[in-house]
Amino acid sequence: MMKHFVTQAIEEKKDLIVNVSDQIFDFAEVGFHEFKTADLYEKVLKEEGFQVEMGLAGMPTAFKAAYGEGKPVIGLLAEYDALPELSQIGGCTERKPRPEDPNPDGHGCGHNLLGAGTFAAALAMKKYLEENPGKGTVVLFGCPSEEKGNGKTIMARDGIFDGVDAALTWHPMAVNEAWTVSTLANVSVFFRFKGVTAHAAAAPEQGRSALDAAELMSVGVNYLREHIIPEARIHYAYRDVGGIAPNVVQGRSCVHYFVRAPKSWQVQEIYKRVIDVAEGAAKMTGTEMTYELYAGLSDYIPNKVLTTVMHEYMNEVGAPEYDEDDFAMARKFLLETSTESELEAKKANFRKMFGADKLDEVLEHPIHTSILPLDWHGAPMAGSTDVGDASYVMPTAQLTMATSTLGTASHTWQFTAHGNTPMAHKGMLTAGKVLAMTGIRLFEDQELLAKAREEWMAETGGVYECPIPKEVKPRLNE
Repeated sequence: MMKHFVTQAIEEKKDLIVNVSDQIFDFAEVGFHEFKTADLYEKVLKEEGFQVEMGLAGMPTAFKAAYGEGKPVIGLLAEYDALPELSQIGGCTERKPRPEDPNPDGHGCGHNLLGAGTFAAALAMKKYLEENPGKGTVVLFGCPSEEKGNGKTIMARDGIFDGVDAALTWHPMAVNEAWTVSTLANVSVFFRFKGVTAHAAAAPEQGRSALDAAELMSVGVNYLREHIIPEARIHYAYRDVGGIAPNVVQGRSCVHYFVRAPKSWQVQEIYKRVIDVAEGAAKMTGTEMTYELYAGLSDYIPNKVLTTVMHEYMNEVGAPEYDEDDFAMARKFLLETSTESELEAKKANFRKMFGADKLDEVLEHPIHTSILPLDWHGAPMAGSTDVGDASYVMPTAQLTMATSTLGTASHTWQFTAHGNTPMAHKGMLTAGKVLAMTGIRLFEDQELLAKAREEWMAETGGVYECPIPKEVKPRLNE
């Protein structure tokens, strides 16, 4: 009965939901600059009867939209930021940025779909509360800048999620799966060295090279990598090499480091050692070193109680019902956007996932059409998400739904190209149905919610140490 109710509620608003997603696909605004997107959400949410509060935690594009009253409070986490330089015509299997559009950015992680899918769930949960007043409150949280600035980390730090009993979300991917694995925590830090310029030939003894300091830091970190846990990662990029003249001793440099590890406390330990390396490089070169924490986020803790229920509803709803047009488009993406070596690697992965005897069938219909079983033994995902910080302050569950061709990597133009297609819309709407059914179940089952919170308390101790200190503000102008 719940499935029928939710399906009908979302189908009634289908055109609105799809239109919101497609408009945001066209806006393609990067983190903290999602102004058109936030305005759109404010407009449609108010029209749908939600109480909307904009500009949360010092972020103009963060919002919350609430409907209902009392407990429990169930949160839905929406994302909507794009990625730089990934503008792409939807449905096109050639690399073609959108014509006559000065904006070079694109939704290479499908956040236009992500936000609209949670919006769909919010609409269905609101309809339930209209018919069952007093059962609780649904809150759609608009969470900006997942890709670069970790909006949910700042929202968690500043208490925006306080009082929420559980949070649900999803992510566009190439498979249909309840999210059972953790992700990597990280910090993002700028190291700056200040030296003394001098003529590199006539008076090198008077110079103190900031570029040397940055390079020595890189050498030191390379040696450090041997003595950290193998699951950790340290990435870096030079942001300022001090100029282009080799006959001038460089008086400044800047290098940007990422430190990742499975748990936040591991990141903090490695981060302190990286700072020690930077200080050593400065001493060796007679330069001054300063560092600036740019961003950070925590590892994701999947709540097993909530995730198990979400998986049950995934099986009840089933995978999106793709048609032959969807499969034809997917075949084109698989065959026309993969190099020969990439295609062979994808085939090998398909054999591993589905079995060698299924390869021909998968190549003919390269969209995931089933629900993967629960697997609690997988290794942490190699990437990071600020959903992790949400999971430290409230029980949280999420799922993935197939909105792209099997084998399509996110953060690519190919992933962007799927973002406003009928195939992606079907995945988005299906995700919304699962989220809504899970949320309604939590309105009705206080014992289930209590078990989820008990598990969350056992995992976290009710303690959240934000990786971004209070004095670090959102980078709104970058």
